[in-house]
Amino acid sequence: MSHKEDNEGKRSPHFTDLYASIPKTCLPIVYHPDYNITFMGLEKLHPFDAGKWGKVIHFLKEEQFISDGSIVEAREATEEDLLVVHTRRYLNRLKWSVVVATITEIPPLLFLPNFLVQRKVLRPLRTQTGGTIMAGKLAVDRGWAINVGGGFHHCSSDKGGGFCAYADITLTIKFLFERVEGISRATIIDLDAHQGNGHERDFLDDRRVFIMDMYNRYIYPGDGYAKRAIKRKVELDWGTEDSEYLQKVELHSEGALNEIRPDIIVYNAGTDILDGDPLGGLSISPQGIIKRDEIVFRAAKRRGIPILMVTSGGYQKKTARIIADSILNLHRQGLIGSEAVEGEGSSSLVTHMMCSSGSAGSKFTAV
Repeated sequence: MSHKEDNEGKRSPHFTDLYASIPKTCLPIVYHPDYNITFMGLEKLHPFDAGKWGKVIHFLKEEQFISDGSIVEAREATEEDLLVVHTRRYLNRLKWSVVVATITEIPPLLFLPNFLVQRKVLRPLRTQTGGTIMAGKLAVDRGWAINVGGGFHHCSSDKGGGFCAYADITLTIKFLFERVEGISRATIIDLDAHQGNGHERDFLDDRRVFIMDMYNRYIYPGDGYAKRAIKRKVELDWGTEDSEYLQKVELHSEGALNEIRPDIIVYNAGTDILDGDPLGGLSISPQGIIKRDEIVFRAAKRRGIPILMVTSGGYQKKTARIIADSILNLHRQGLIGSEAVEGEGSSSLVTHMMCSSGSAGSKFTAV
């Protein structure tokens, strides 16, 4: 069954909570404690640090860059939200624990009742997916946004894999195309260590989306069919180090944005490029990752193009600290704004309530 057939009859956008207005008192940084996966230690059977997102927030709070009251609380994507991209058949397959165990590469999940798998594994991923969609709209409104989770670039409309159960990048772009006036072209800059075959399959024949993908050519997924969607392909060798890597990031991100000027950039900022990562196979230093993110944000700001960053893969305990340090560097460099401060007369409690409600007056592969 094709996506078109599966969603036949849907002519106008459905109602969604994910596009509720966000007050200016909130920074366009999206997170929810539900992002973190903790389930009887089973999450430790995959090399992914399933609590890294909360650690990033902890470090940013320690540095007093954010508070509970200044960040946007993500909402879980509903089935109707997910059907904007996913087939109903695929979503129904996620009701089988064996399917989720295969996608997440945590084999013991197949022995658990699906209601537990839904609550403890898939709901966190749906919440991160909702966070990416929310951050897409925020990026257009504010010029930039960061979802502290997301970046599930191995999932397409009808197939998951590599710890990616929902196609948050595709969903975010489709939401913007359907709902936000003036957004008709998007560029994906995918700098995770792995090829982003999910969004590539989804946008294979869509000329509105320009994909730049820079990845280790020798590792998962090696999806030759999906590679046909890549407009600017940069394949790296084992052990690529900072100097060569950063030169290529600058050359190709500038080249991609010069080739076609998009209305939004979705930046998949995986940290599995870090030296020593068990799955990435590259040798980039923490400082190299921080500089990489600065290069991409600087290219976007120079052109006045809104940018959304998602954090994607990264499989070492120290990656959370590096992500936080990179966000702090972006702020120091003036590449992400500090416009979201408490308004006159508003208490931190009121601000927290507003950011949480999302409305000022309404409602072993890898990532």
